[in-house]
Amino acid sequence: MKLYIVHGWTYDASPWEKLVKLLKEQGITAELLYVPGLTEPSSRVWTIRNYVSWANHNIPDGAIALGHSNGGRILLNLLSANPDKLKGVILLDSAGVYERSFKRSTLRVVAKIFAPLKHIGPLRKLFHKFIGASDYDKAPKNMKKTLHNMITSDKQLDVSKITTPTQIIWGAADTITPLRQGEKLHRLIKGSKLTIKQNWPHSPYLKTPEELAKVIKKSFEELNT
Repeated sequence: MKLYIVHGWTYDASPWEKLVKLLKEQGITAELLYVPGLTEPSSRVWTIRNYVSWANHNIPDGAIALGHSNGGRILLNLLSANPDKLKGVILLDSAGVYERSFKRSTLRVVAKIFAPLKHIGPLRKLFHKFIGASDYDKAPKNMKKTLHNMITSDKQLDVSKITTPTQIIWGAADTITPLRQGEKLHRLIKGSKLTIKQNWPHSPYLKTPEELAKVIKKSFEELNT
């Protein structure tokens, strides 16, 4: 059985090709699905509903899929609406967990106070880095709206509806989607399995692709039994 990979928010998906090659060496055929609106210029503003429709069309019924970061968010929304779509899902440092935190509220206030900085060229990148939005700074206008749509969609996502066999892989050193979010997904998705890797950051396919391939293989084989 083939593994379908839905990558996260990125402007260059080529680093995933090394992981696909490593998985092939492990005996797993993987297909990387290039998420529209992210890896190439697009004039379209995407919503989570658009992405769910895209995923439903591009991933066959009964398949096993892996979603990283925003890719995980897409698969979570797909499966909350249609739990029987996939045979199994692997969530790698997935986005999709909504948190209404003091930190997030504070960043909104700070962003408003220092908003005039974004109009000053040399300070623009510094401003967005300070509020934790370096990806936002890189994105063209339509992609910024898409990113906003993705983040706000988490408020409506109910992962407790998911009954699909689920393997969750998380890096304890992830500062983008912290481990507590993976633990929350594990609690809410009944029967899910959580594997924690102590030194992995948010994107282990960049830092430790060989080790990641081995962990994915184990998860894939458990789902494919």
